[in-house]
Amino acid sequence: MLHDIAGGEDKWRARPFVSQSNCFVVPPLKFATDACRCLETAVYGGMPVLLLSAGQAGATAPAALAGALVQETAEVLAGLAYVNALVPGHPAIFGTWSFVSDLRSGAMSGGSPEQAILSAASAQMAHFYDLTGGTSSGISDSKIPDAQAGAEKGYNHALVGNAGMNLIYESAGMHGSLLGFSLEGVVLDNDIVGAVQRTIKGIEVTDESLSVDTIRAAVIGGPGHYLGAKQTLDIMQTEYIYPAVGDRLSPKEWNEVGRPQIIDVAIAKVKQVLDNNFPSHIPEEVDAKIREYLPIALPRENMIHPALRSETATV
Repeated sequence: MLHDIAGGEDKWRARPFVSQSNCFVVPPLKFATDACRCLETAVYGGMPVLLLSAGQAGATAPAALAGALVQETAEVLAGLAYVNALVPGHPAIFGTWSFVSDLRSGAMSGGSPEQAILSAASAQMAHFYDLTGGTSSGISDSKIPDAQAGAEKGYNHALVGNAGMNLIYESAGMHGSLLGFSLEGVVLDNDIVGAVQRTIKGIEVTDESLSVDTIRAAVIGGPGHYLGAKQTLDIMQTEYIYPAVGDRLSPKEWNEVGRPQIIDVAIAKVKQVLDNNFPSHIPEEVDAKIREYLPIALPRENMIHPALRSETATV
């Protein structure tokens, strides 16, 4: 199927567009036979792999956070040796996914500060070995998109993102420590991810951004403010980020428009996207070819905007 979509095996191997997330170990320190067979298939097939070691501190990894990271690192390094024994130099992602247990119950706690610290430390270990790293962040223990979810996702993303992790998985919509998923959560988390990316960008310091001339113009014979300054207009779309659903109305304006709750805004956004977004990444002729040999359950008609559907269209 991937070869058909790419236009041939050679084109797929030249530019693979799907990676395999592979839990090749059963912590602590044991290879998972079936998963390793899948790993071998991916490597020989030219598919990049995420070497995912997911020990849970206090359960399948040491409760000491440093010890948990030691175990995760050893497991992923063993996976890298495995991959390079198959095909030297094959693309693999350093996937230390150090999870955390609530030591009172043994339950996973994906939204905990300990989770944030371990994931950030995983980024630092990837940089130490000069490897492309990937880990999870943005998981919440809350079962619904609420204040707890926002807080947990926010500090996790802030730490992990600013620690410099290259790829972040489970970044949006994840609830109940990965046992639940919410489309409304995806919409809300999009704002969080965007805000954190802005913090990663930091503050640009140049002669122009230090704004001496702009300050002089505003203070000496100027209006005494910067609202209409050229600099303000020039950078308002590059230096500042604006939430897609987050509320920045004044209390007066918010009250006048009916006091909208953010979850209601997210629900409306999800409906709008589902009603109007019909991606067509796979050409119709390729899609038809794939359906000849694979039992695709989703009718192609459902992937086409209603305005473009033929009344006689069949699948």
